[in-house]
Amino acid sequence: MLLPQIKSPFLLDYDGELNPQQLAVVKATGGPILVIAGAGSGKTRVVTYRVAYLIESGVDPSRILLLTFTNKAAREMLQRVELLVPNAGGAGGRVWGGTFHHIGNRILRRHAPLVGYQPNYSILDRDDAKKLMNSCLSDLKINPRKSRFPKGEVIGSLWGLAVNTRKPIAEIVLERVPYFHGFLDDIQAVVERYRNRKRELNVMDFDDLLFYWETLLREHPEVRKRYNEQFQHLLVDEYQDTNRLQADVLDLLAKQYGNIMVVGDDSQSIYSFRGANFANILTFPERYPGSKIYKLEVNYRSTPEILHLANTSIVHNRYQFPKELQTIRPPGSRPFLVPVQDIMEQASFVAQKLEEINQQGVPLAQMAVLYRAHYHSMELQMELSRRRIPYEVRSGLRFFEQAHIKDVSSYLKITSNPLDELAWKRVLLLYPKIGKSTAHKIWQMVLSGFLNPQTAMDAPEVLQKIPGRVRENWRLFSRTLSMLRDLEKTSGPGAMIERVLQEGYESYLQSKYPDYESRMDDLRQLAAFAYRYSSCQDFLSELALLTSLEGESTPVRGRDENGTVKLSSVHQAKGLEWSVVFIIWLAEGRFPSVRSLLESGGEGEEEERRLFYVAITRARDKLFLCYPRFAPDRGRRNMIQRPSRFIAELSGVGYERFAPEEDGDDQW
Repeated sequence: MLLPQIKSPFLLDYDGELNPQQLAVVKATGGPILVIAGAGSGKTRVVTYRVAYLIESGVDPSRILLLTFTNKAAREMLQRVELLVPNAGGAGGRVWGGTFHHIGNRILRRHAPLVGYQPNYSILDRDDAKKLMNSCLSDLKINPRKSRFPKGEVIGSLWGLAVNTRKPIAEIVLERVPYFHGFLDDIQAVVERYRNRKRELNVMDFDDLLFYWETLLREHPEVRKRYNEQFQHLLVDEYQDTNRLQADVLDLLAKQYGNIMVVGDDSQSIYSFRGANFANILTFPERYPGSKIYKLEVNYRSTPEILHLANTSIVHNRYQFPKELQTIRPPGSRPFLVPVQDIMEQASFVAQKLEEINQQGVPLAQMAVLYRAHYHSMELQMELSRRRIPYEVRSGLRFFEQAHIKDVSSYLKITSNPLDELAWKRVLLLYPKIGKSTAHKIWQMVLSGFLNPQTAMDAPEVLQKIPGRVRENWRLFSRTLSMLRDLEKTSGPGAMIERVLQEGYESYLQSKYPDYESRMDDLRQLAAFAYRYSSCQDFLSELALLTSLEGESTPVRGRDENGTVKLSSVHQAKGLEWSVVFIIWLAEGRFPSVRSLLESGGEGEEEERRLFYVAITRARDKLFLCYPRFAPDRGRRNMIQRPSRFIAELSGVGYERFAPEEDGDDQW
């Protein structure tokens, strides 16, 4: 459908405010449109001006639907529209704008009875949904602490993936958590109970807002017809991040007019682990015959040298819409490839370079260190803490503040100091059937001297004092402490951490956390670091000092405006930019991640390369690519590390090799 006739002269100077590629998108006629918006190409500006152009062309604002991935993005876009077309009488406020979940909720409120709900349904937040799922476990007499059955949060995560990918829960379990396959029947029973309880309580979780929105449109033609007629124009931001369910909703909404404009970058599709479906953007022209494809290839962010590196890398992906990012910026320095001896030297190099660049006038807030997995930042966090370089972790809690790190450290604390009350209570609460009251009673036995962890804790006189329901778990705990005492004398803290994992803590993580594998990666890295210490006490003292230093934030240059260095996984960094970026751990098997390569049915390598592309394009002025030549494997052997395949693919082109031992100002 073509745009309506223009009712009045345009107030905006579109030709003067947009580059030719942007202008072509903003002024495009109707029909299905795919906009491939390269990194830093002004995507948000294009979407905003497109909405303004539609309004100035005579489209009723209430007939425009703008879908984004955050409500903040929608608010900012629509506020900008208000400023662009102030004569339109508050048009921005009349546009239907927000996240998929926000719009889904708005529509469901009108038609809830058609999907079996009352219009006044409540929406469960993440914590409430987890509690309801745990309640369903109790209803079915399933005790996760007793059988290592997955806890409510884990089942909720699996069910959410099933809903958004439109796959059976059994398939999701086999794909994501095959170690729970033996529990499949019970998991399905819990999910069914959870769905029924939500109806009984007249509550929906976030996934339901999409599920029932799609159900409403698919099963009720009269409702679909109403919204087909209302939404004359659909605009979708970050389309590469949509999942299968969201794509189905859009297909149903666009049936009548076909005026759907989706904006995104296939080269930045990196969220398959959350259920995002790369095929949505790749197959858009097939699902919408006659689609027009526009490309935004002018990058306003990075230097030509950084963009050349990004272009050289992403060209190796087979499945993509080819594009060549270009820049309006003048030439800068070439990216640096930095091979270092080991992971400690990698941390030392990055910290030293941060200080040097900061002294040259670049605020810390304009610098970031990116990595593939959270555990890759451990040694760097320690080095920054030692040097008192303030930093902020965007990829989660600071390494040593994480619950699983504190749990495992507490086992070692009990072994080293039997009078550490906090460590005792933290560890005891990890065991099934031991609650706060029982943990306190056991601690009182330790405090009185009746219970001594340096002697046999499963002696008959001790067991008599332990409640019968927890005696089996007490024996497990006693055996673990006994093993740790022996290892403390013979093998040190690294072996002690590994023993804690083997004696049940890994199983505990599996059942409790959806991100179990990444937490295990953290703990393996902690164990590898702990092998540097022969004494458990020395290791714990180092952790305590580092944790204390982490709380200090004295800026290197002594200025408040200096800010903090940002440490972030690449996933968390998407959409952000910094003047100087370091990408660390660019070694084969670390970035790309071995697990991702194995789990994605052959598509993992291309998504990992897209992740590398996203990391590169976060940098405006300077880029450092770092990898260690040697690093310990899971067997603690110091193994030679090959450079990431993504570096090898560059064939020596587009970067300058940087030797830390030859460091000098002339290299930077």
